[in-house]
Amino acid sequence: MSDYLPTPRTTPARKADRVGYDRATAHAVLDEAVLCHVGFVADGRPVVLPQLHARVGEVLYLHGSTGARALRTAADGGLEVCVTVTLLDGLVLSRSAFNHSANYRSVVVHGTATVVDDPEEKAAALDALVEAVVPGRAAGTRGPNRRELAATAVLRLGLEEVSVKTRSGPPGDDPEDLELPYWAGVLPLATVPGEPVPAPELPADAEVPEHVRSWRRGPGPVGGRG
Repeated sequence: MSDYLPTPRTTPARKADRVGYDRATAHAVLDEAVLCHVGFVADGRPVVLPQLHARVGEVLYLHGSTGARALRTAADGGLEVCVTVTLLDGLVLSRSAFNHSANYRSVVVHGTATVVDDPEEKAAALDALVEAVVPGRAAGTRGPNRRELAATAVLRLGLEEVSVKTRSGPPGDDPEDLELPYWAGVLPLATVPGEPVPAPELPADAEVPEHVRSWRRGPGPVGGRG
């Protein structure tokens, strides 16, 4: 699996040692992340919106209301976007305030998002979006009806301009600070599910489905395909 090729938009101006273009790493981060942030320009002003996403091969699918400004723009020749995801793995606590940091994995995708018009691709993309949130959920819920499909737009963004940025490891304290009497180290963080809370209308004896009980988020194939 070849790396993504760097472009002017994916080449960093600083901290170049933290940036890479490994395709498998980018896929893993996109698949593990629950939310992405989509940046675009609307009416001459920058806008950044959180959205659910799903990766299928070399395509990233996004969705939203057909009445949204971004969707209307995308339908008219495409929408230039910058999509980012970030996984926070730990807080890096240094002896000096200046050297505090975070361990993370992030992906930035640049490109032109277009509206999916093909009914079969749209249906598959919506299934993928549900599966990306909770694997196995598409078979455990009612699919969208005609009215819901008409109110929902799906955007297609090819994975071409992609970069990965990461930090891991201990604090990077300055040598003169190593003898200071302050604790230093990493506080690991993880996304951990709580106990499922049933909807109030469910029967008291309704069992929690396996795909809900076994939900996790961590390294590995959690939503993306191909």
